[in-house]
Amino acid sequence: MTALGREETTNEDRPTSGFVAEIVRIQRRKHGLTQDGLGDLIGWTGSAISAVETRAQPISDEMLAALEPVIGDGLGLFTSARKYVLREKFPKRFRSFSILESEALSISTYEDFVVGGLFQTEEYARALIGGGHPSPLDEKREELVEARRSRRTLFDREESPLLELVLDESVLHRPFGSRQILRDQLLSLVEDAKRPNVSVQVIPLDRGLRGSHAGDRGPMHLVETKDHERVVYMDIEDQGILVSGLGEVSQLMHRYAKIRAQALSPDDSVELIERLAGEMA
Repeated sequence: MTALGREETTNEDRPTSGFVAEIVRIQRRKHGLTQDGLGDLIGWTGSAISAVETRAQPISDEMLAALEPVIGDGLGLFTSARKYVLREKFPKRFRSFSILESEALSISTYEDFVVGGLFQTEEYARALIGGGHPSPLDEKREELVEARRSRRTLFDREESPLLELVLDESVLHRPFGSRQILRDQLLSLVEDAKRPNVSVQVIPLDRGLRGSHAGDRGPMHLVETKDHERVVYMDIEDQGILVSGLGEVSQLMHRYAKIRAQALSPDDSVELIERLAGEMA
């Protein structure tokens, strides 16, 4: 079992972003452009370019995409940098796992409080991140939302992984931000569940009345890596924990299997989610 860290990100934690800032400056000067001039060409202000070059603000994914055709010289530098810069926007505790996640053959997730990050809508993620304690500044919140939403590229990867999500029913009743945000999130879950590589299941609220509830010990993410190894990731009180020991992973796999067995079928789960969304209309 390995703790992946709980520190917040700083400039020193972002070597790729620092390197990209230098490349922006070098390429801008190579093309004979001022900061205002480059900003005009890509739809940003000169002060925004200055903030990137001095690392006062992290470069956005949208700016990286806009820079490529203007000062990229056909090298693909800014395009290639996008996934690495996005990864640095995750909290440190999550970065190592994000690499495993992006390359995974399968990801099986159980959540008992919120919708899993991979499945979150932008507004749901924004309300959830902004409502935490301590609440991040607006700029940091948007950076975290951007990073979280970037994970959804996994859904459309050329070789799509198998994605399973098991939710406690309480998640479907717990709004963040507004009830409309929750309703939109439920409808998004229904759409995701229609993908051939995705299944969504729900553990009923009254599961505990039947004598057992295998999900009583909290959420987990069970991953089959590209090398066909099994690891489990848990995010507890801002501390990322990666479990890779065979015995520990085996125990958690068995627990997850029990959780899934206690859930409604995928079809019945989607029907429940649709009904709850309909009641919010």
